[in-house]
Amino acid sequence: MNVYDTVNKLANEIKESDEYKNFKEARKNINLNNDYKEKISEFEKLRYEEQINSIQSGKSDENKIKQIQSLYEELLNIEQIKQYFDAELKFNILLGDVNKIISDAVQDVIS
Repeated sequence: MNVYDTVNKLANEIKESDEYKNFKEARKNINLNNDYKEKISEFEKLRYEEQINSIQSGKSDENKIKQIQSLYEELLNIEQIKQYFDAELKFNILLGDVNKIISDAVQDVIS
């Protein structure tokens, strides 16, 4: 079997995973509610801006971090958004695990 066949099989298996299906469903539900969609978008924008700022300046903006944490806590009180974040996290863990396994397998030639 060649690598591309294996990768395509892996891609299909990921799409069949509970993590993928649950995240896809949670995302669909969020997209049906413009208010929730906007709240998540605002949260992700603030988080992204802080990440960029932290990388560029080498330090975190404590006020921005508090604002992000406060918004996150507020969002977790909305069950549909909490389910979305949980499903997103589980899916990202799956992808991270797959990436780590592949990276570990070729570590001897990439380091």
